[in-house]
Amino acid sequence: MNNFDIIQNQSPPKTVKYKKPASPSHFSFNSQLFSLFCTSCFLSAFLCLLLPSQRDRERETMAKTVSPDAISTILANPSPDSSSDLPEIIVQVVDLKPTGNRYMFSANDGKMKIKGILQSSLSSEVISGSIQNLGLIRIIDYTLNDIPTKNEKYLIVTKCEAVSPALEADYKAEVKSEDTDLVLKPRQEETGIVLKPKHEETGIVLKPKQEYQTKSAAQIVHEQSGNMAPSARMAMTRRIQPLVSLNPYQGNWTIKVRVTSKGNMRTYKNARGEGCVFNVELTDEDGTQIQATMFNEAAKKFFDKFELGKVYYISKGTLRVANKQFKTVQNDYEMTLNENSQVEEASNEEAFIPETKFNFVPIDELGPYVNGRELVDVIGVVQSVSPTMSIRRKSNNETIPKRDIIIADETKKTVVVSLWNDLATHVGQELLDMADKSPVVAIKSLKVGDFQGVSLSALSKSNIVVNPDLPEARKLRSWYDSEGKETSLASIGSGMSPSSKNGARSMYTDRVSLLHITSNLSLGEEKPVFFSLKAYVSFIKPDQPMWYRACKTCNKKVTEAFGSGYWCEGCQKNDAECSLRYIMALKVSDASGEAWLSTFNEQAEKILGCSADELDKLKSEEGEIAYQMKLKEATWVPHLFRVSVAPQEYNNEKRQRITVRAIAPIDYAAESKYLLEEMSKMNIAM
Repeated sequence: MNNFDIIQNQSPPKTVKYKKPASPSHFSFNSQLFSLFCTSCFLSAFLCLLLPSQRDRERETMAKTVSPDAISTILANPSPDSSSDLPEIIVQVVDLKPTGNRYMFSANDGKMKIKGILQSSLSSEVISGSIQNLGLIRIIDYTLNDIPTKNEKYLIVTKCEAVSPALEADYKAEVKSEDTDLVLKPRQEETGIVLKPKHEETGIVLKPKQEYQTKSAAQIVHEQSGNMAPSARMAMTRRIQPLVSLNPYQGNWTIKVRVTSKGNMRTYKNARGEGCVFNVELTDEDGTQIQATMFNEAAKKFFDKFELGKVYYISKGTLRVANKQFKTVQNDYEMTLNENSQVEEASNEEAFIPETKFNFVPIDELGPYVNGRELVDVIGVVQSVSPTMSIRRKSNNETIPKRDIIIADETKKTVVVSLWNDLATHVGQELLDMADKSPVVAIKSLKVGDFQGVSLSALSKSNIVVNPDLPEARKLRSWYDSEGKETSLASIGSGMSPSSKNGARSMYTDRVSLLHITSNLSLGEEKPVFFSLKAYVSFIKPDQPMWYRACKTCNKKVTEAFGSGYWCEGCQKNDAECSLRYIMALKVSDASGEAWLSTFNEQAEKILGCSADELDKLKSEEGEIAYQMKLKEATWVPHLFRVSVAPQEYNNEKRQRITVRAIAPIDYAAESKYLLEEMSKMNIAM
């Protein structure tokens, strides 16, 4: 029976169209095509179930490379030697952001995170895109620092290499099933990754090619350092740490620094006897500076050892918090070297040129630094350069070269900078030759004097960079070319009264209320900030230490000498007499609140109307009541104050230190004019 017979025998009879059966060969071809189509669909569905998504594949890639428990390994080995046999440490970089010339980030291993800093030498890797946020890096050398005040640790990465570009998200370690978990292990002959069942291996193992494992790190170091000089061996066997990572709570460390300033050997005499001391300023390749001081035997041992401009490896020193009153570099700590410290010259090595770091002060803000200990950095456009002149020193009758240059900045103020010795003859001549082009100069470590109101003077350690490649220089050049050259510029010292040298020139600028200062504890964190106040002296505590004994020559504190007289450490001499100088705290008030201010001799004399010697005489001759009445007479009198604001810590508590830099009586005509100008800014109808 064929297909035609079946159709013919059906009832009721219908008219049907006859279809010729397909040939056997045609039917077979269609069946095979259908079978292939079904098989293809089945395989596609099966593969969709088996193959991971893009994110799963990315997570698997991360799992292949992120070292398990990498952060725990770092915490367990906070300062490993270069020869330590640590496992490979690969972490994910998250929260990558710039801070100065370095980059901060958090190291992530899927279970834990730790804050870290990439050394400035690695910044180029970030800029070039090799190290990316959410990417992976292999940490080769590092230091783990404790931050006691914050109760946390920081990972300082000194050497690393990129492993993977940025992925989509933070890596999170996942716990896999015992039955399906796979362990990855590379082949011995290649760097590919092979899957092995978990019962054969545990953990994730990443190894390079076999030929790189023929020698241990210790063997390589031993072979390379066998014939080296001591300093080179120190570089190979000791980890070099950047100055920024040092703190007083660390133990062993080694630094590589250049001597950028060397002081003279000085002798001293105090209650404990006589001795000698000298100091040096050290700079590492990141441009971070620190002052190192040596006393007595250490001073004699290292004075001839340290030479200006040479590079040294230094270890076994101690650090302490720097005395801000006497420090000459921007560092929170200062270093002391003793006779057991190690100092080795870095000879037969590639020398480095330290990066110069600047902390620029605008020209119109130089007033508060006049005759102070703090040195300043400035940047400006050269307006004129004088010929070289010869100056004879009073101390030894020696003749030295001097040259003055005048610079200006965006504050539309100019200032005279005096260059001496080699700076006058070499850099000064270079500036004279290109003066018509108005070059930009950045100058580090200048002393602020009161010649012509305010002036700057270079020191032996001052550094001048002509047309520096800095954002500030580009901004200044743009301003000068667009409008500065056509602007009327005024000298910062012109029209300044003697009191204004210490900052009183700005009594009617930067005027704020006391509440503005006391409500913002972060003011002055990087450097002191200056404001003007109008306030009343509301209280002077009578039982506070009002003054100190000072040398009549240099005004420094003196101590009672053995026998009689007073010993001055600064002048290195005994004097039969001394003077008293104020160092007084007082409370001031305005409409917004009150605050405690610190005042020194010149400002306190204006408030009290007498010198410390006169007040002491009044107290001793007329008694406590007359003394307290004198203090009360000075209260509830209005004054204009120029103050500096900076944070300080006392008993682990953060406080503000508000210091009076200048004080002046109220000029009611000027005050009225100021108030009218302020009202006009508020659009108040008169």
